[in-house]
Amino acid sequence: MTALALPLLAITRLDAGPLGAASLMALTYLPAVLLSPFIGVLVDRARLRRLLAALTALHVLVIGSVPLTVAVGGFGWPQLFAVAALSGALTATVTVALQSALPRVVRPGRLMRANSVLTGTRTAGLIGGPALGGVLIGVAGPAPALLVECAAYALAVLLFLGLPARLNTPAGGTGPSARSQMDSLREGLDVLRHETLLRRQALAAAGLNLGGGAAGALFVLYAGRDLGLPAWQLGAVYAAYAVAAGVGVLVATPVTRVLGMGRTTQLCAVGAGASLFLLPVASVGPAFAVLLLYELCFGLLATVWMIAMITGRQLVTPTRLLGRVNAFLQAALTATLPVGALAGGALAARVGIVPVLTGAAAVALVGAAGLWFPRDLHSGIDRAARAAREQEPGRAEA
Repeated sequence: MTALALPLLAITRLDAGPLGAASLMALTYLPAVLLSPFIGVLVDRARLRRLLAALTALHVLVIGSVPLTVAVGGFGWPQLFAVAALSGALTATVTVALQSALPRVVRPGRLMRANSVLTGTRTAGLIGGPALGGVLIGVAGPAPALLVECAAYALAVLLFLGLPARLNTPAGGTGPSARSQMDSLREGLDVLRHETLLRRQALAAAGLNLGGGAAGALFVLYAGRDLGLPAWQLGAVYAAYAVAAGVGVLVATPVTRVLGMGRTTQLCAVGAGASLFLLPVASVGPAFAVLLLYELCFGLLATVWMIAMITGRQLVTPTRLLGRVNAFLQAALTATLPVGALAGGALAARVGIVPVLTGAAAVALVGAAGLWFPRDLHSGIDRAARAAREQEPGRAEA
């Protein structure tokens, strides 16, 4: 709901223009990029159950400050920017903490299923949150709708407090000195330097995010103005993505068992990148049908790829370093989204939308292609995945 309510507040109460809206979006990503190294160290050293509950409680205060100041007439740009930045930092930290907590409470052989469930619930929230927010904002306005989000965060605090007690044991040791902090950062970077697979995954995801960011920034303008899709067709296109993402959550585990985690990652990443070429194709074909096909292909392949990528990262990274590795990779990937969106918008103003969409698809495909070289890139992760499956309860008896 925040993603919808804050921009609407900027537009309706503060008369935001394109620069204000773009700055607001950038501030939601910037903290994750700048603070990622320290987020990783914090996650590896913290008692995760308490950390997750404390961060979510703080989110209640940050978001709840908006309807309070709107009610008393004190809402302005400084608070809006501060809320966007703090909310972005809190969300980024919780995301890293959840990804790092999962291998500590789930057996390796069940990580794929567990990541599928988390991805499915996250996708449902990303789709249902703005939809519910739109209804509430239409009835009560942007500021009162945020009170519902505060109630959801308050419920999440209670749920986090119910997580297993073993998460209150720090994974990466303790030590407050500045030198130990720097040593911790270097230790996390060493994993990325020595693990080729993680570097290639980061490059592939960066390419997909650059291309996807540019395409996403132009999509509504392209579909509505250039292709002339009515609102109901645009809504159906977005719904197709939701359906495809749901199917991806369901099939990720069986597909990976059949193809192997390495081959699944390779095929789905390249397929997701190649599907972006359907966007410019829509300008010369039946636009509605082609865009539906795009959303179905991209939603399915990108979802399976993301689940396999996260699971693979968890299998090859030592648990005590997982927070730092997750945070570094999240920073690299988060930074590419606004860069792709801003670059796509600037280029489209000069050369047109269709050439930019074609270039965005090429960037995404080139990034994904890096996962195919060298040929033995995924051998380690496939061995780890097979070993994890063999450790599942009941498998030896079968």
